[in-house]
Amino acid sequence: MIHFVLKRVGSALLVLVVLSAAVYALFYLAPADPARLACGERCSPQQIAQVRTQLGLDDSVTVQYLHFLQGLFVGRDFSGGTEILHCQAPCLGFSYQTDQQVTQLLVERLPATFSLAVGAMAVWLAVGVGTGLLSALRRGGITERALTVLTLAGTGTPVFILGLLLLMVVCAQLQWLPFPSYVPFSQDTEQWAWNMLLPWLTLGLFESAKYARLTRSSTLETLAEDHIRTFRAYGVGERTVVTRHALRGAVPPVVALNAIDLGTVMGGAVLTESLFGIPGLGKTLIDSVRMADLPVVVGVVMVMGAAVVVAGALADLLYAAADRRVALR
Repeated sequence: MIHFVLKRVGSALLVLVVLSAAVYALFYLAPADPARLACGERCSPQQIAQVRTQLGLDDSVTVQYLHFLQGLFVGRDFSGGTEILHCQAPCLGFSYQTDQQVTQLLVERLPATFSLAVGAMAVWLAVGVGTGLLSALRRGGITERALTVLTLAGTGTPVFILGLLLLMVVCAQLQWLPFPSYVPFSQDTEQWAWNMLLPWLTLGLFESAKYARLTRSSTLETLAEDHIRTFRAYGVGERTVVTRHALRGAVPPVVALNAIDLGTVMGGAVLTESLFGIPGLGKTLIDSVRMADLPVVVGVVMVMGAAVVVAGALADLLYAAADRRVALR
């Protein structure tokens, strides 16, 4: 097990290094001139050249990437004209629009994304696992068929369509809730929860469809195994068979998928955050792309990629912990 953990952590670190090189090459070596983006359209060639020197873009590609890695691990200094600006690690540079450190900006936006991810996770686990388990136990009946239709409908409905439907029905027609307006958790906990309810439901219901299908298939596969038939033959109650034995076989794939989805959402639920005006990483990415704020775009993409990579490694470790046979392969 220890060998498996070390091997998986090492693979994740290698992927993160490759990811940093790919992101750097994609954005900083693209045809667009970062110095012109930082300076603005009205800058003269002399001003653009000065900005290029301040950003270190006159150095070779290798030196630029090494400086990029240096900023991530130990921090780096930037020339601000008459002064030296120090950017602490992990340094992703300064925003072209606000002159704010990108890392600080992302840290400020992270709580909104984190609250969205955790709330949505609770919804998709409760609805998805419960629906999938009920569908498996009622196999062949009307309940199973109805749940299958709902699951397929949920899988094929885009998240922004689902969000718009909830806004129209819950807020506009039924008027059960006002239209959401994000309130920080530290400012007003009750208002934060009420305004996050529809985003949680939108993202949670969208993701719950695949959890329902996975739970159903895993439970049916486990119930068809020989040891389950043996338990039933010895007179073990159906509730005990399902809760103590069938669910044990169905849990590992659900745990692995949940870790990956949580990492993906933590990387930025772009459509959900944009639809409900949540100032998280996803909305930050959209705004930065629109304003051509290259360091912020790179920072968000790095966080998204790192979240997915870490989540993938965590999913493998959780799967191995739930099923020790995985670690022995």
